[in-house]
Amino acid sequence: MESQSQGGVDCFLFSVYSMDMYLPTIGLEIHAELKTRTKMFCTSANDPDETRPNVNTCPVCMAHPGTLPVINHDAVRHILRIGSAIKATLANFSEFDRKSYFYPDIPKGYQISQYMHPLVTGGELSGVAITRVHLEEDTARSIHTTGKSLVDFNRAGIPLMELVTEPVIRDAETAGHFARELQLLLRTLGASEANLEKGEMRIEANISVSNKEGFFGTKVEVKNLNSFRSVERAIAFEIERQIVLIEEGGEVAQETRGWDEVKQTTFHQRFKEGSADYRYFPEPDLPKVFLSERREFSPETIQASLPELPWERRARYAHTYSLQESDAVYLCAVPERAVFFDAVAAALGGNVKLVSLATNYIVSDLAGIYAKRGNEEYTALDPVAFARLIQLISTNDLSSRGAKDTLRILVEHGGDPEIIAKERGLTQMRDTETLRRVVESVLAEETKAVNEYRTGKEAALQYLLGKSIKATKGAGNPAILKELIVKEINHKK
Repeated sequence: MESQSQGGVDCFLFSVYSMDMYLPTIGLEIHAELKTRTKMFCTSANDPDETRPNVNTCPVCMAHPGTLPVINHDAVRHILRIGSAIKATLANFSEFDRKSYFYPDIPKGYQISQYMHPLVTGGELSGVAITRVHLEEDTARSIHTTGKSLVDFNRAGIPLMELVTEPVIRDAETAGHFARELQLLLRTLGASEANLEKGEMRIEANISVSNKEGFFGTKVEVKNLNSFRSVERAIAFEIERQIVLIEEGGEVAQETRGWDEVKQTTFHQRFKEGSADYRYFPEPDLPKVFLSERREFSPETIQASLPELPWERRARYAHTYSLQESDAVYLCAVPERAVFFDAVAAALGGNVKLVSLATNYIVSDLAGIYAKRGNEEYTALDPVAFARLIQLISTNDLSSRGAKDTLRILVEHGGDPEIIAKERGLTQMRDTETLRRVVESVLAEETKAVNEYRTGKEAALQYLLGKSIKATKGAGNPAILKELIVKEINHKK
């Protein structure tokens, strides 16, 4: 077995067998914790940043006898808005069900979920068909230490979205792209922060392979995927593992497997339960949900509440500002980044040339500064000040070096870019007499380059220009310097 990277995904290629003979089929199940003030069925706080164990609990989410759950309407609204965004069908009638299974992190011995009547059915995202989106409660968090296991019930009962795709994905890259697009949608809607590192978004992949057209293979579920790269690598590995198993005369078992990030392999966890094992039945302690009876849940009201969606925003950037697709994708990848860009574009009056220049600085220089800092704080950077910086660059009042230094100061301390540039001596030198003396000095030292330019070598002119800019410590106006160099050389022929 050899390791190889294809299309950005590390694969494990078993060169003995032909991969082309098999058709992979992949479906995703994605959970995301919803942003609400309280938990799904009680008034305990929904605070993912709480570090003290077992403080956000109450008799309801701890399943004390005699307590009754109450549906969190904000969580229902989040699910309906997600459904509307993906052009799905919003339910008129819905209900909750008990899903029975026994783990230490489930206080009641069952989970309140949805089975027969989810809030959302159908829809499509990033070219992938959606089966359903439903609402349930999260489990507690198990913490395993040497010799013992602890349970933190702060997470128990937090509203949890589950989205299930149709089994139409054929490769790891498509699965990874879909998951990233869903994360962006959830953040744009304000439905979830969906941080995989914090467990706010959890991805499970159902994978099978078949060498018979029109037939599905045996499905294997892979869990514990806590990064997009893990999703892609686990799917790629599991496809290869199943093919090798079949080719060697074995049978793929319907099972749940985990992903070992260190070994980069999947491993057996348990044999997969079917829906009958969960003994679903309607939750007797909750009323049926007739969405049409509440105006705030009507499809028209939900649709009207949606913001500009990521794909709509990308299309607008490309059409309005003629941005390259890669730049539009980058700007929209973080909602706060897109909001900042829109504010900058507005401050520049929508001027396409200036907006294009601003895009270059956001994608390259500003991105580089934030990468070194380890975080992006667009809310701390004044978009009007940034737009003013772009204007100073466009009028050649700031050199490239001066612009970079001014931007760094803006990010770190804020302020007026024009004042910063003047106080730090970062504005471009435009005084012709001062620049002429610089040029004369450079030409006197670089006689070889001068002679080369006289023989028609244009590269020599760029060399002399670079030397002149360096002599001014990056402050010299390139256009004026270039004009003076040509004049001086021609004058002394």
